Amino acid sequence: MIGTAHPCFCVAEMSGNHLQDYGRAVEIIHAAKEAGADAVKLQTYTADSLSVDSDKEYFQNHGGLWDGMTEYELYQQAATPWEWQPKLQEVAQKLGLICFSAPFDHAAVDFMAAHKMPAYKIASYEINDIPLIREVAAQHLPVILATGVAHAEDIERALQVCREQNNEEIILLKCVSAYPTPYEEINLNMIPTLAKTYDCLVGLSDHSMGSVVPVASIPLGVKMVEKHLTLRRADGGPDGAFSMEPQEFKEMVDHIRIVEKALGDSEYKLTEKQEQEHAGSRSLFVVKDMKAGEKITPENVRSIRPHAGLHTMYYEEVKGKTVVRDIEKGTPLAWDMLEPEH
Repeated sequence: MIGTAHPCFCVAEMSGNHLQDYGRAVEIIHAAKEAGADAVKLQTYTADSLSVDSDKEYFQNHGGLWDGMTEYELYQQAATPWEWQPKLQEVAQKLGLICFSAPFDHAAVDFMAAHKMPAYKIASYEINDIPLIREVAAQHLPVILATGVAHAEDIERALQVCREQNNEEIILLKCVSAYPTPYEEINLNMIPTLAKTYDCLVGLSDHSMGSVVPVASIPLGVKMVEKHLTLRRADGGPDGAFSMEPQEFKEMVDHIRIVEKALGDSEYKLTEKQEQEHAGSRSLFVVKDMKAGEKITPENVRSIRPHAGLHTMYYEEVKGKTVVRDIEKGTPLAWDMLEPEH
């Protein structure tokens, strides 16, 4: 699904952008396909698997997009009904898209396994749920770990648990759990550090506005980009305000593919086209008709395009030498035109 030799894997995150409308969820999957996504990602939870129905301060949201809502209310509104998910998976597969999900409890893992979902995403706030990660890793399918709120020891522990289950198919997602994410908090330079420190593939789960950040991440080694997709931001929903519309997602994918092509090879060498164009670089030419016995001067031999005569590095060496035959203006200078040294 994802590898060092593969192009960046572009994932459209549906989240709660279906607005509890199954037809809209199907529309989002079609929009993802048309926008060039490789996969669509769901979330498999209920409000009860994430929180409790309580007004206590622990469960209140203050400020931001979800101000005034309890966690339970938010998750009720955003959850993707489980009975939809096999049908949505089938829709995606018929379009040639991979469909996977993020489980939030053991029942969700069992549900995903029963429906043969091909990968498991561990959300940022679940990276310290060791029993959940252990069960996910034991499926021996790709594990995608979001690192948004993770301390270094959380990442190390999660990776250790996966490897204890003999699961090395792991990708770490650099992300920031702020919605939308201010650009100055993103720290893209951390991406190579994650890859080197943890010897893992690294991706980006981006909640910033626009496509600049994911496109800029490609030269840093990102192999997966995840962005929320909605049909129209104006339609609202828990995640609508920081989600991409289909045309924006398409532009992001197009720009990622352009950057991948442009990155090319790290070894310094000319392409076949550049080698052909090298013939247009400068060399030494006779620029004024010369008679046998004349000496080379700046007036009759100069460095000009193309690369058909002696290399320009020989200019000082040939200056003042005598030509042994008549030479017409526009002739590339060659050693056999010069009087040999005795």
